[in-house]
Amino acid sequence: MLKRSVLTLFQSIVLSLFLIFSVQAQQAFEKDDLVIFSADGSAHRFEIELAVSPGQRARGLMYRREMTSDAGMLFIYEEPQNVMMWMKNTYISLDMLFLDGTGRIVHIEEKTTPLSTRTLSSEGQVSAVLELNAGTVSRLQIKKGDIVHHRFLK
Repeated sequence: MLKRSVLTLFQSIVLSLFLIFSVQAQQAFEKDDLVIFSADGSAHRFEIELAVSPGQRARGLMYRREMTSDAGMLFIYEEPQNVMMWMKNTYISLDMLFLDGTGRIVHIEEKTTPLSTRTLSSEGQVSAVLELNAGTVSRLQIKKGDIVHHRFLK
């Protein structure tokens, strides 16, 4: 009887670990490149991760402690929509660039507050959101109207 209970417990633990690792694998982020073209003609290249599934978009950059200066995450939405984001469980401050379907920056939230539950709004319908390290927008002089070029943006 005791052997059977231990075996059942072991099977439950193995199954639980399998499910946890399966969910994490499904939320792995594909890596890609994108370029931001500024009005002054300069081009800024970034190596980004793509958040395309609902699970990936929900997780985003949560729990990350750092990100290289040329890194970011691009959140892609199937249809243009009003997007609401927050910084809960996000340890690094970010600049958020809200993009229309053509990749044009329509709104920017700079230097967001880590771990905040304050809602950050796209202030209109967008097709994507690009998150970069806080300070990138001011350092590279990125502005509303600049264009983000990526294969998901037409």
